[in-house]
Amino acid sequence: MHIVYILKSLKDDKLYIGCTSNLEKRLKMHNDGHVFSTKSRRPFELIYHEKYEDKYEAYRMEKFYKTAKGKKLLKEKINSI
Repeated sequence: MHIVYILKSLKDDKLYIGCTSNLEKRLKMHNDGHVFSTKSRRPFELIYHEKYEDKYEAYRMEKFYKTAKGKKLLKEKINSI
């Protein structure tokens, strides 16, 4: 099982999109400053996630959500929650 997750920085309100097989561990890594790309934007809160059985599908969706079309769809999903 792989998870595409969306984090929101409580420092600058920007989003981070990632993929992992262990969401709890990955969120802790982000908030503890062990991820270079998010270290300066801590702390984070998990605002959305999707589970996938196939890891390749999960990584494909992560990549899609980082595009303009993907970000638009993702914002619609988040706002509908």
